[in-house]
Amino acid sequence: MNTIKTRKRILITGGAGFLGSHLCERLLNEGNDVLCVDNFFTGSKDNILHLLDNPHFELMRHDVTFPLYVEVDEIYNLACPASPIHYQFDPVQTTKTSVHGAINMLGLAKRVKAKIFQASTSEVYGDPLVHPQKEDYWGHVNPVGIRSCYDEGKRCAETLFFDYYRQHQLKIKVARIFNTYGPRMHPNDGRVVSNFIVQALQNQPITVYGQGQQTRSFCYADDLIDGFIRLMNSADEITGPINLGNPGEFTILELAEKVIALTGSASQIVFKPLPSDDPLQRQPDIGLATEKLGWKPSISLQEGLVKTIQYFDNLLKRS
Repeated sequence: MNTIKTRKRILITGGAGFLGSHLCERLLNEGNDVLCVDNFFTGSKDNILHLLDNPHFELMRHDVTFPLYVEVDEIYNLACPASPIHYQFDPVQTTKTSVHGAINMLGLAKRVKAKIFQASTSEVYGDPLVHPQKEDYWGHVNPVGIRSCYDEGKRCAETLFFDYYRQHQLKIKVARIFNTYGPRMHPNDGRVVSNFIVQALQNQPITVYGQGQQTRSFCYADDLIDGFIRLMNSADEITGPINLGNPGEFTILELAEKVIALTGSASQIVFKPLPSDDPLQRQPDIGLATEKLGWKPSISLQEGLVKTIQYFDNLLKRS
């Protein structure tokens, strides 16, 4: 006898953002009903325009610092500005989004007995003294620095998730996201990949801070979204936190040179002083994700950059 597959009702906060829009798309393609919630501070309707005609997609303008009353089976809590330019614009609101947002979404999950996923960040490790970073490392964060609204907000959100798990037996999933890039990144978000690509396509000087020897690990969006869904669908006892990122490590200078080569740009590299509290090394240990979720990234930096450059090239031609 054929059993009818019931559609899951899935809420994605920050669903019109860079990662949220990719997640909406993927979950719709897998046959779910998706409710996208966004206050459009950094998210953009352009990211989800192509989904608006889908009868299984719903868009709601809402700020997660206020409670939300809906019926859903799963919640992906992605709402929070994620680049320094945006999260330092209104640091108090950034902390409120992480902390009040977590409280409101956890409250909703508790009321409707939904499974809930928290998009945490490698920023919880701060400027790490351990390399690469494993999930059992407690981090080295400046609690009063200009980045702490984001770092400490996300650390507090993790605390709340695990307290709800212990106190209310909530089904939780916590992912620590490392540097991610791809189409639909905000062109003015100040992040290194979008910065370099936009500067290179316009033949402007490429700004490298310090000597460019600080390292980052860059994960393409499609790989990351695959990690999100694998974690959400994993056994209940797998709560995380689990690192999701690409362990391939590159210096910022190497990235700048790669972008110039792939765009055929005439841009020159210029060096500026390092910003305050900018971590010198960031590389995930993804042993846990590989062991528990069977996940590891498959898209190389070269392949991902080509797709991202194409996106920004089209965007700049339209503007």
